[in-house]
Amino acid sequence: VQLQASGGGLVQVGDSLRLACSVSARAFSQYPVAWFRQAPGKERQFVAAIGRTGSSTDYDESVKGRFTISRDHARSTVFLQMNSLAPEDTAVYYCAAKQFATVQAMRIMGQLPYWGQGTQVTVSS
Repeated sequence: VQLQASGGGLVQVGDSLRLACSVSARAFSQYPVAWFRQAPGKERQFVAAIGRTGSSTDYDESVKGRFTISRDHARSTVFLQMNSLAPEDTAVYYCAAKQFATVQAMRIMGQLPYWGQGTQVTVSS
């Protein structure tokens, strides 16, 4: 299973970005996917997760109401729509997957076997 994150960039405060995580797997629908982020000098933290069908989602409190996670089964891709971006959103964003995991379990970073390479998001004030 391979994941590739893309869509990062340099934006201004209040702007929007959409990240994409392309999942190369024999059965995309078997994999819940989560997004994490890591700011300089800080630990990697959970951002959002989506279940296998897309009907279940989970968000960190810091992004609720601003970020939306979704998945496109035809494209085997999970998206993270980020609105109202703030400087504290600056980080490298990673996607991760684990076959048949629950959405809640996707918060546990150490138990996720598959990771993308990360994409940089920088929010300038």
